Amino acid sequence: MDRVLLILAEGFEELEAVTIVDVLRRAEIEIVTAGLGDGVMTSARRIKIVPDMQLKDVDIEQFDMVVLPGGQPGTDNLAKDERVIRIVRAMNERGKYTAAICAAPYVLSEAGVLTGKRATSYPTFQERLKAADIVKDQRVVIDDTVITSQGPGTAIDFALTLVELFRGRQTAQTIRKAMLCA
Repeated sequence: MDRVLLILAEGFEELEAVTIVDVLRRAEIEIVTAGLGDGVMTSARRIKIVPDMQLKDVDIEQFDMVVLPGGQPGTDNLAKDERVIRIVRAMNERGKYTAAICAAPYVLSEAGVLTGKRATSYPTFQERLKAADIVKDQRVVIDDTVITSQGPGTAIDFALTLVELFRGRQTAQTIRKAMLCA
């Protein structure tokens, strides 16, 4: 079974995080949320989420993809956590998927994953994507095993793209239709 790790930091963008979890679970893809700290994680708009586990307990060998939601100060908290940078680098080095939305592609950039890759992000973060070929006119950009997206309004498209990678176009289309996104 495919397994996805979604990392939550204080100040994460709740719409992105919850949408990704929801859509992947509709596709019966196992997605595990891990918090940077102990217990409840608080989103950018003070919504409290209890992660499935703590990041310190994650064995990345058990995952096929790592996903980072954006939000502020969530993205900055992810970027300054050396464990997150190590996980992103390790997944990339193993040829596993690294995915980020909104401001979080900045974390992929900080980890060196975007070098020479096409990527997108929230518009105000695009200049922070070092060594990336910035794509401004696409909601979701895939370059090999790196998937990036622009923000809360693209979260469903982003999540359905992840579904398509693991379960195929037909499954993604079925979920899109059932969610009335067609």
